[in-house]
Amino acid sequence: MIVMSLRGFATLNFWADDLAAAADWYTEFLGVAPYFNRPGPDGRPVYVEFRLGDHQAELGIIDRRYAPPGAKGEPGGAIMYWHVDDLAATVERLIALGATEYEPITPRGDSGFVTASVVDPFGNVLGVMRNPHYLQVLAA
Repeated sequence: MIVMSLRGFATLNFWADDLAAAADWYTEFLGVAPYFNRPGPDGRPVYVEFRLGDHQAELGIIDRRYAPPGAKGEPGGAIMYWHVDDLAATVERLIALGATEYEPITPRGDSGFVTASVVDPFGNVLGVMRNPHYLQVLAA
C-alpha cells in the first residue's frame, strides 16, 4: 500500500531582514493584516503569519536572524505558486508595490496554465499563476 506523504500545502515561510516592513508590505498587497505574531525576547515580533485564500493557507514571515545557518539571502530554489484570478493585474500590482520581475508571465502549454514570479522587496520569490486544475478542485 502506498501512503500519501504530502497531504497538502500547509505553511509557506519567507525571510525578511526588516520583519515590520515585510509585514506592512504584505498587509498592503494582501489587504489583510497578519492574524498571528510571535514576539522575540525583546518583545518585538520575530514571526508573523497570514491566512489566505480558499483553504486558509498560511504565509509566514520570519526575521532573517532565525534563518538556518548557511541559508542564502538571494532568490533561488523552489518557487511556490499561488493561484490568482487575474494574473496580469496581480503581477502589475506587485511590481507597483516594489517587487521586481523574476519570471515574466509565461504560458505553460495550451491548457490554460500560466505562471509568473516576482522578487518581493525582502528577497523572496513569490510565484503567482492561473491554474485551471485549482479551479476544478475548488468547484468539486
